Order: sequence, then structure tokens, then C-alpha cells
Amino acid sequence: MEFVKNHIWQILFVLNYTVALSAVVTILLKKVNPTKALSYIIGLLALPFLGLIVYYLFGQEYRKNKIFSRKNVLNQSIVKRIQDELELEAKEVNEVDDLLDQKSKVIPLLYNNENSKLTINNDIKLIKNGDEKFKLLFKDIEEAEHHIHLEYFIIKDDKIGTELLDLLCKKASEGLEIRIAIDDVGSSITSKMKRKLKDCGIEMHPFMPVRFSNSTGKMNYRDHRKIVVIDGKIGYVGGINVSDDYVNAHNERYWRDTHVRIIGEAVKPLQILFFTTWDFVSGDELKISKAYFPDHNCKENIPLQIAASGPDTDWSNIMEAIFVAITNAEDHVYITTPYFIPNSEIVTALQVLARSNKEVKIIVPKKSDSWIAEYATNSYLEMLLEAGVEVYRYTKGFIHAKTMVVDGVFCTVGTTNMDYRSFNINFEVNALIYNKKISSELTEFFNEDLKHCEKLELNSWKNRSKRTKLIEAVARLMAPIL
Repeated sequence: MEFVKNHIWQILFVLNYTVALSAVVTILLKKVNPTKALSYIIGLLALPFLGLIVYYLFGQEYRKNKIFSRKNVLNQSIVKRIQDELELEAKEVNEVDDLLDQKSKVIPLLYNNENSKLTINNDIKLIKNGDEKFKLLFKDIEEAEHHIHLEYFIIKDDKIGTELLDLLCKKASEGLEIRIAIDDVGSSITSKMKRKLKDCGIEMHPFMPVRFSNSTGKMNYRDHRKIVVIDGKIGYVGGINVSDDYVNAHNERYWRDTHVRIIGEAVKPLQILFFTTWDFVSGDELKISKAYFPDHNCKENIPLQIAASGPDTDWSNIMEAIFVAITNAEDHVYITTPYFIPNSEIVTALQVLARSNKEVKIIVPKKSDSWIAEYATNSYLEMLLEAGVEVYRYTKGFIHAKTMVVDGVFCTVGTTNMDYRSFNINFEVNALIYNKKISSELTEFFNEDLKHCEKLELNSWKNRSKRTKLIEAVARLMAPIL
């Protein structure tokens, strides 16, 4: 004991590096992204104890471990029947192909990756900012008759959150089924409000609760989706969470965001996606009935795919769809993202497109809500500028929209940032829209945002101080584990 007492730190360091070297071997055998692997290895070897903690919390690979099972939902006969009903005739697919030309390559990619069906009969409304979203959402909830399903990364019981949760309690008292899935890290709801929801008969479950005793890797894999399904007829998806930060009437800092409201066939795959999450968070083997998938009377014909990705999917579906759309662009690509920390595939695709004399424009915030994400984003901008990509920094406030428009015929709105976390770690969902009218409206949003941006010039951007560039380089090195 005396020896241990006198050499405690030496013993701890030996134990640390024994475990760290074992972790390094595990990382190498997994053959993960080299940049990510190097980041963890450097952390494990250069930061005793801290490196192990970071790897313990953030370094697990759940996509390969298949911890997230969706079989209980996807194997139910009603879900299989709904998926079969969404199959399009060859004639309808050909019509979409003719409209989209090369952009239609995204359709079979998502179908082959994740059985994501293209739906035709949809009506879509683009929503700018939280004030407009919550006005529409509250009206739809007021008129709901059977069920309301919510899945959110962030729900807070601040002003807008309390208003929403109180309204849901009111609808529950009318006999409606209310289910809420919240991310345990992103959301913050008081015990008092949780008791109220339970007393009202509302079911709410956290996604992967983080407790030290069982948090291995869980803090890293978060449910970043924002989904609402009302009566199986109306769906919402996009970048806007439930928090006063997203409502300019309640917020001193202007918050620019984009969401989409869907009526029609595409609500069905959105509903199935919610049920896969609910099955995981609740632990209940919910019997799904036709009541959750009613017939629709939508007369509009806007082609749309619901694309989902996360540790429960075999492929990085949304990233691959974005990559295919960019590489097949023939005229222009307009991207808005709050965090631009992409993988090499996306960077190369944008550089090649710009150097092929195509118009590539990207809007990012000038001032982010995360200093490390801001520096990491800035580290990528010089290489884009050198390739001819036009980079704009939003100055009116914080821009949180996650959108892309390609050639004025294809666009996407969703929860996916242009960063490693969204592409590979978090649970995400995007609406992929194959329509000139909606693409034109989203282009108008983009052009309006450009009025509140400063355009970066290559020469002046290169003149950043060495200190700034060094901070950016460190932040970029940490990007794979942000």
C-alpha cells in the first residue's frame, strides 16, 4: 500500500495509457474516417485522462453496432401496406424524370439506400422563421381530431414552449392521443411541466437519456430531428425547434430559419419515421392502425421524398443525396447552412462545380451561436473561395436555415447541417422537393437573405492573422468530434 501511495500518479498514467492504447487499436481496426480517427488518437495520447473521457462519451460507433432497431415498426403489416401503396407507376416516375433531368438520380439513391419512396400528391408551404411556423402550427393543433405526434431536438418550457405544451394539454383533455419524443441533451423541460403533461395523459419520452452510469457514447448520438405529424394528414419538418430563441417576437437577436408544412402522401413516411423513434424511446410495442395513415384529399402534385439518416441507417443517406444533387447540377447551387464543417466529398463536389463555371453560392452566419463551430467553419472558406465559390456571411442576426436549391428544379429543407455531425452522427430528416415553383420560392428566400450578407473576397480573407488561422486549424481538427 505504501508503494501505491507513493507512486499513485505513475500508476494512474500507466493505466491511462494502457486503456488509451487499447482504444487506439480499436479505432484503427474500425477503419473510420481518417480525420476523425486521428482526432481521437491525438486526444487519447496527448491528453491523459481527458482524452479517455472524451472518447468514452463521444467515440462509439452505433451505426455499425446496430443498437437502434426499427424492425418492430417496419415489420408491422399496416406499415408494409402503406409503403406498398406509395409505390409509383412507371408513367409517374418517367414524368418526374423528364422534369428533373439529372436531378432525378437522387430518387433511386434514396430508394435503394433506405426504401425512401417518392410521393407525388403533396401540397407544400415554405415557412420563414418561427413566428410564422408557430402561428400555423397552433392553428393546425387546435383543429386536430385524432392524434398529435412531436419529435424535437429542443423543446423548452419558456414562453413559446409553455404555450405549445398548454395547448397540447388542452387537446389531450379533448381525448386526442398526444405523443412527444424529446432529445435528452437538447431539450429542457421543468419537472413541474413534466408532471402536468403526465397528469393530462400526454406520453413523453426522452431520446437516449444521458446518465453517467450508462452514457457510453450516448451523449454523442442525438435526435436532431424536428417533426410534427397531426392526424396523419399534416406534417412539419425543418430547422425550427421549440424555444424562444427561434421566435423573433421573444428574442433580442434576429433568428432566420426555414421550415416546411406538408399535406399529402409524404406525411405517411414522416409518420412511419416518428413511429420508429417512438418505438425506440418508449419501449412499447405500439400497435399501429390505419387511423394513423388516413386517406388524403390533396389535389396538388408536388413530388417529394422524406430522407432520413442516423446511426440506424446503413448509409449516410442525406449526405449522399446532397452529394449527388451537387455533382449533377448544370447551372447553379445555392446553400444556406449555420455550420459548414463538411467532409472531403462535399468540399470536392463544390470546388469542382465552381471550377466548371457553374454558379455556387453559400450563406453562413458571420457570428455563430458556437465559437468553435464558427472558427471551424471559417477554416473551410478559403479553399472554397480559391475554387470560385461565392461565400456570403449573414450579418442581420443568426441564420439557422438548412436549405439547398439546385438548378431551380430541386430543393431540400430539413434538419441537416453541412457538417460531419449531421452527416454521420445525429438522427436527421430532410424533405427533398422536386418542383420548380417551390424551388423558385426558396431561391427568393435565398436572394432576400443575400441582402443582409457581406460577400467574402479571397485576397482580404487570406489576410487573416496567423493567430486566427491557428485557432481555425485547431477548431477544424476537433470538427469530427464536435
